[in-house]
Amino acid sequence: MFEALLWLFIKHFICDFPLQANPWMYRNKGTYGHAGGLAHAALHGIGTFIIFSFWLGANAWIYALADAVIHYHIDWAKMNAGKHYNLKPDNSEWFWILLGFDQLLHHLTYFALVAIAFKPIANM
Repeated sequence: MFEALLWLFIKHFICDFPLQANPWMYRNKGTYGHAGGLAHAALHGIGTFIIFSFWLGANAWIYALADAVIHYHIDWAKMNAGKHYNLKPDNSEWFWILLGFDQLLHHLTYFALVAIAFKPIANM
């Protein structure tokens, strides 16, 4: 389980920062259904699929789909809250609190996915 979490955290950094450097992606996550936000969430899902497939094989798809859907909605909510309250990095400490909360929710998602995926079948 530790290895899966480690790889999910590395994947998260790669997908949330270097692979999201395109304004088309990060500026449009607050518009529900926009291709930029969907592409960003899909990258997360693909990464999760690759990681989980080492342990779960083809069953990794359900966790990848869950990660993509949850990630999309966390980001959409963050973007809309920031827009509603006009939060920007240079005008409010609440921008940073919202960003940190967004990251916390993503990491809690990984803990939940790993806990569910690696729960022994006998305990289900």
